[in-house]
Order: sequence, then structure tokens, then C-alpha cells
Amino acid sequence: MGGDVRGAGGTDGVDAAGDDGERDVTGDAGAVRATRVLLAEDQGMMRGALALLLDLEDDIEVVAQVGEGTAIVPAARAARPDVALLDIELPGCSGLDAAAQLRTALPGCRVIILTTFGRPGYLRRAMEAGAWGFLVKDGPVEELAVAIRRVLAGERVIDPVLAAAALSAGPSPLTGRERDALAAAVDGATIADIAARLHLSESTVRNYLSSAIGKTGTRNRMEAATTARANGWL
Repeated sequence: MGGDVRGAGGTDGVDAAGDDGERDVTGDAGAVRATRVLLAEDQGMMRGALALLLDLEDDIEVVAQVGEGTAIVPAARAARPDVALLDIELPGCSGLDAAAQLRTALPGCRVIILTTFGRPGYLRRAMEAGAWGFLVKDGPVEELAVAIRRVLAGERVIDPVLAAAALSAGPSPLTGRERDALAAAVDGATIADIAARLHLSESTVRNYLSSAIGKTGTRNRMEAATTARANGWL
């Protein structure tokens, strides 16, 4: 699956064969509808290559491609995929947030998170968001195709090394509000900016940041944000 080549992207449906817009897979039992897949990846070259490779599988059809997190749910509602492959780092909305949104908007769609960042905290958040799979982008596309089939069959597919790391790391020590405050501080925003963004008082923001700094064992909010991001807590 390779590494990342960052690029922009919109919502691009991948056309399918057949009069009804669906690819039929013919086997001994007759025609069977191919598994419909939505692919969310902000790197244009990676997205196109992955879609092309998956479409070579007889029983898999990429029916939608998006390059922004905010486009995932609208594209899924339009294309009705069986499986959504979501990157984590996406413009507008992370793949983790989009996974939680998909669980409500399209309960029958099963999510697999694909990421370059194998962080234990990301795995825990993905499972909390209802993802069925979590894979790091360093394996062959054939393994991804197998994972799609397994997830569709009702199995959970998780990178074993990452699963072990997540168990040893334990859960995030941060509350939701502490995480929100740290995330808002990543770009160097002032206390006033963070308070306005989160609709909180400045004193409340200071309390959340102070608590987060203590829990991460760091000296200031920027160090706390860096540590939290490295562990996948943001």
C-alpha cells in the first residue's frame, strides 16, 4: 500500500460495469454483487493507485473516492458502500470522526481505518468509533482485499503488532474536553482563541490545559499536545 503522497481531492465516483451501475461476479452459484467500497484518502496519487488495484479484484468495486473527511458521509449516502476505507489524517474531518458519523448515517457500512500512523491511541479511538478494521499502510493490496472480505463476513481485522501495543499502552488519560483544548492549542492559538473556538471561558480553558499538562507529564501545552498526538490521543 506504500507511503503517503499528499494531495488534494474531491468526491470522485468510480464508475462500475453493468446496466444497473453494479458489477456482477459470476460463480458456480450464479451472479453475485461485488463488494462496494468507498475510499477516503487525501493524497491524490495514492488514492487513484489504491482504487485501481482494488478494482482489479473480481469481487471488489470502488464506487466512490473522496479526498476530504467532510465528503465521506455525503458520498457514502449517495454510493451506499458496503465497506469504507478511511485514512485518519484528512482535511476538514479526521477519518476517526467520520467513522463515528458513518455509524449513525449508514449503519450497514463497515469501516476499515488505513493509516501511516500506527499509534495505539488511534486504534482505541477507531474501535470506539465503531471501526471493524485497523491496518497500517505498509502491506500489499492483496492483504487489504482479504481484510475487506473478512470484515464483510463479520470479522474484526486489526494489525496484530498495533493491537499488542494498544493493550500495553492503556487508555488515554485525557477527558474529551482536555483533548479538545489540546487539539485547539496545537497551532499556537492563544487562550482567548481556544476559549472562543470551544465556547468556553478562558479560566475553564486554562484549567483543562493545566490538567492535560499534568496528565501527560509535560511542561507546557505545546509539549502536552505533542505528547498526546504521538500517542494517538488527539
